[in-house]
Amino acid sequence: MSNFLGSHAINMDAKGRLAIPAKVRETLAQACGGRIVLTANADEERCVLVYPEPEWEILRVKIEDLPNMKKPVRRLQRLVLGNAAPMEMDSAGRILVPPTLRRHANLEKKLMLVGQGKKLELWSEERWFEWLDETSCDEDIPPEMEALSL
Repeated sequence: MSNFLGSHAINMDAKGRLAIPAKVRETLAQACGGRIVLTANADEERCVLVYPEPEWEILRVKIEDLPNMKKPVRRLQRLVLGNAAPMEMDSAGRILVPPTLRRHANLEKKLMLVGQGKKLELWSEERWFEWLDETSCDEDIPPEMEALSL
């Protein structure tokens, strides 16, 4: 089981290549031999999701099995499955982010790689800090969070 925590400022070159930070690279090597899947986040937050291959396979099956007679399900399947890009880190821990995913998340040179437990998120640095600065929460707190004490 992976345990991706923390946030890492990283750079991407003009061709869409980036180096995964050493600590994250080690965890990915243990979790999946460096085999990962990048895909679009289906949430309103525009970022790229980074899954170790075993975690991706669990999610992929769940998404494929959803009954797709409703538009939101088809949208989720098209965004997540249709943008999925399997890849393997090279010996230096580098990956190439496909142009469609760079465009989806407005990724340019400065990025943030953010741990989310079983997966990572890849954000535009500018958008990440904007999101952190947002203080309003229009949604009600779900019951699962009401009992949580931080």
